Amino acid sequence: MKQWQCSICKYIHKGENPPEKCPICNADASKFKEINKAPTLGKSIKKEGPAIKTGTDKSEKKEVLKMSPAIKETGLKKINSLLIKHHAHPVLVHTPNGILPAAVILFVLAWIFDYDLLSRVAFINLIFVILALPFVIFTGVIEWKKKYNGAMTLIFKLKILAATVTSVSCVISLVWFLIDPGILSSPKALIFIFINIIMLIAAGIAGHIGGKLVFKD
Repeated sequence: MKQWQCSICKYIHKGENPPEKCPICNADASKFKEINKAPTLGKSIKKEGPAIKTGTDKSEKKEVLKMSPAIKETGLKKINSLLIKHHAHPVLVHTPNGILPAAVILFVLAWIFDYDLLSRVAFINLIFVILALPFVIFTGVIEWKKKYNGAMTLIFKLKILAATVTSVSCVISLVWFLIDPGILSSPKALIFIFINIIMLIAAGIAGHIGGKLVFKD
């Protein structure tokens, strides 16, 4: 059975033909390439006369290396490659995804029970999220461009939109509370809570899409 690999998200499809749409990133069939098994060096090649082994002679090995020279990366490109290699974005994104639910829950509890201390703790949590977001966005853009070729299929558009909504909502919530610490005791408290809930939902969507891209399910 043939195997086809999506050139964007690396999803592998088994079948005689590639799928019309990639189930992971929604790329069309033209983005799929058939996976061919490359010939292994050292195996004998049939020719007229005795079998000749390849890849055993030193000069032949040098020729093979010349055909595919390693391209050394330097400077920013090297840093970007290291960030992707060591999964910087999936690691960093755990900070906002882990802290945001706690912050929103604390805001809701502070609103329900009119407990000022809880709202201040939630505000401090948001500060940590704001500090982490630039690094999360930076590594996310690098991964999107290098690993997924900057593809703009539906799944990436949704992820970018969700990340944008999360960031904007977080900034609005932080600044609003900074200007008016008593917002949860005012008539506009429901609007403030709504913004925080939208922020949490958007972060969850972005995280779900990221997991789908990583685990391919």
